[in-house]
Amino acid sequence: MVDPVLRLDAVGGLNESTIVVTGGAGFVGSHVVARLLAAGATVKVIDDLSTGRLENLDDSLSGGLTGADIRICDVRSAEAANAIRLWRPEILIHLAAQSSLPASTRSPLVDADINIRGTVNVLDSCAEAETGLVVYAATSAIYGTVDGDALPVAETAPIAPTSPYGLSKATALEYLDWYRDHRSVDYTALVLGNVYGPRQVGPMCGVVGLMAQAAMAGADLAIFGDGHQTRDFVFVADVAEAVTAACTAGGVGLVNIASGVETTVGEIAGLVSQAAGTGALRHADPLPGEVRRMALDISRARDLLGWHPRTPLAEGIRVTVRAARRRDSIKEAS
Repeated sequence: MVDPVLRLDAVGGLNESTIVVTGGAGFVGSHVVARLLAAGATVKVIDDLSTGRLENLDDSLSGGLTGADIRICDVRSAEAANAIRLWRPEILIHLAAQSSLPASTRSPLVDADINIRGTVNVLDSCAEAETGLVVYAATSAIYGTVDGDALPVAETAPIAPTSPYGLSKATALEYLDWYRDHRSVDYTALVLGNVYGPRQVGPMCGVVGLMAQAAMAGADLAIFGDGHQTRDFVFVADVAEAVTAACTAGGVGLVNIASGVETTVGEIAGLVSQAAGTGALRHADPLPGEVRRMALDISRARDLLGWHPRTPLAEGIRVTVRAARRRDSIKEAS
């Protein structure tokens, strides 16, 4: 199978579009930037590099992105607002966020400041720049705790977040509705499952990334809780395809982007261990605020965006572990 992260065939349809990507140097954002460039778009990036890294954009800088297309600033800042007004994008993809559930519990104020105030700053600038479409990265945390018999969750389910992170992202959806209705900024909000893949690094990067990093370091793979909790995992290249599809579909509101399949964290640990050829398991206390089970109904994405995930979970994890091993080898050689 071809490495999914390198699947950059041009799809057309965005050749005359200027697209701003907030959080464009991050894990998901850098894959989105590369995919949009391959589709022919003119891409601009806003990122404060708090979790993103400029090296994530190396491939894009060889593929048409320039240093002048990147603004290193916070989405809450006047500098970010001015950049959006200057660039006057037809489309803005808003990925920049505080995305850690544990961090939101420790500091709800910071979480709200970034995810609500930062989003309003971006939306207000889009209104002034006459941007026609915002593609917003939402999260399954907006649905809160869902009974097992209600899975997979459809977009018609109640918005009932149980964490500050889910609450801030759900509040941003209300602002998206207001700017659509009163300021002519249409939107598509992609409710992302648990995204994983290459470039997912750092202490709060998600369970697959954390386990891949641990395996490369020769450490135990930590399972918080009993390992039977489930999530809906989706590979980052497939998410980048979904974002690109959303750019050509117009504003269609809330759309789930995931695999539609429940997978336990214990199963993930087994797949990472198998791909790495190492990795003993270690159980730790459950994380506060986490839901027990989650899976998303993706039929609306198929109907409205023509999108479905292409990357099998085992293959995506092999690619992720291979990228972590390559990154580890580069560090050792430098």
